[in-house]
Amino acid sequence: MNRTTLSLIAGATALAAVTGFAALSAPDAPGTDTAAKAAAQLPVERTSLLCPAPSTSDLAETSYTSFTPVTKGTGSGGKAELREADEESADAPADGEDKGKGKDGGKSGEDKPAKPVLTPKEPGKPVTGDSSGGDAPALVGTADGRFAPGWTVQETTEVAAGTGRGLQGVNCTAPDTDFWFPGASTDADRTDYVHLTNPDDSAAVVDIELYGKDGALKSTVGEGITVPPHSSEPVLLSTLTTERQTNLTVHVNVRSGRVGAAVQALDDKLGGDWLAASTDPSGSLVLPGIPKDATSVRLVALTPGDADADLKVRLASPSGLITPAGHETVHVKGGMTAAVDLGDVTRGEAGSLVLTPTDRSVPVVAALRVVRGKGDKQETAFIPATRPVGTRATSADNSGKGSTLSLTAPGAAATVKVTASAGSEGGTAVSKTYTIKAGTTQDIEPPAPGGLKGTYALTVETVSGGPVYGARTLTAGEGGVPAFTVQTLPDDRGTVAVPEADEDLSVLQK
Repeated sequence: MNRTTLSLIAGATALAAVTGFAALSAPDAPGTDTAAKAAAQLPVERTSLLCPAPSTSDLAETSYTSFTPVTKGTGSGGKAELREADEESADAPADGEDKGKGKDGGKSGEDKPAKPVLTPKEPGKPVTGDSSGGDAPALVGTADGRFAPGWTVQETTEVAAGTGRGLQGVNCTAPDTDFWFPGASTDADRTDYVHLTNPDDSAAVVDIELYGKDGALKSTVGEGITVPPHSSEPVLLSTLTTERQTNLTVHVNVRSGRVGAAVQALDDKLGGDWLAASTDPSGSLVLPGIPKDATSVRLVALTPGDADADLKVRLASPSGLITPAGHETVHVKGGMTAAVDLGDVTRGEAGSLVLTPTDRSVPVVAALRVVRGKGDKQETAFIPATRPVGTRATSADNSGKGSTLSLTAPGAAATVKVTASAGSEGGTAVSKTYTIKAGTTQDIEPPAPGGLKGTYALTVETVSGGPVYGARTLTAGEGGVPAFTVQTLPDDRGTVAVPEADEDLSVLQK
């Protein structure tokens, strides 16, 4: 399979998404005669994504897959591209260097910007690129016009040996100002990094807070971390505290600017993977797509406030919602990280974890650490709580083998349409409709494009019924180790509500 080679890509994947701008009119005041006009759903006009540096291992092999689904109403213009995060500052003159000349003595005005490392050609068809070794940088991506709505980039890395060996995957994410990561660790066997990527022209200032079993860990080192413009900073968690704790929640709070954030969790014995941020704190959470052959599942949860949370724990199985024996509920003390080992909770069947309040609703964040295999042939992945599929969600970097799509409808039954895109090197898109029964999880061997060549994307659209949550699992063989990685499928937020103006105000601009 021919792929565009990414010669300078190192180990940080964070792509930041910025939606299109929409002017929102204020609603009419109560008692007025003018009714607010319904908002139209229009495609976003611009999206940003950030990819963290993939690995520091010389044995790492990383692939990137970019895909934009075809969206009605976008027109024919636009483009998408990924660039190295630090490329705009790489050619800046060093202190004492002639700012009128480049390092080679030439005029700085003659310097040409580096070419994008990955540039999609058209919506509806994936484009891929590769890198090898531990020198690949973080990437910053932007898309506009017809490439912006639903733009998705997947970073997948295979590490043959050493700490974190196995399959690591992450969706490049939008820049934001607040992130929660339950499931991190400073244990002796773990090497966890928070990757912070700044896509903007000004520096970002970030605070990193750690919450353990007894509450917040004391540290001043995590305060006021500066992330320079167009750069990425990996922060080793064990340098922020002297405490060694197996289960931690990491809170990334941006004081100034915005960043993309992801946690790379590497284990000496259990492999490693990327831990994506949990969805915003909520009283009820869904963690979809636990592999049916999982040998160990650990739930890690935190309530950010002072109030305690009592949660009902249920597993959405192929036959309906069941309560795991001995784990009917979990108590989460305010500001303290709780961890519950659920064992092989799926017992050979597809499953998703559903958390709901037993009484009073208290906002919670949560994630699962999932292990496959036994003995010295084990591998780890993470599943954070996520948003529903909503209107549309996309998973890139699928192949003819090794992909499983897991869909759950924790409330009412739902119907979804799953579309397999054209292949990156050839093939015809196909679609299939599935009905997910209420309270169940269904593992689907996704449809493959006709005449597939290369990799393809899966797009999931809600047709009718209640909310659907989804995840995609990739598997690979690594010397007998059941290597795998799981990415959730939240709504791609490819459209924005734009209320119709009550009157034409364009004359005010003259």
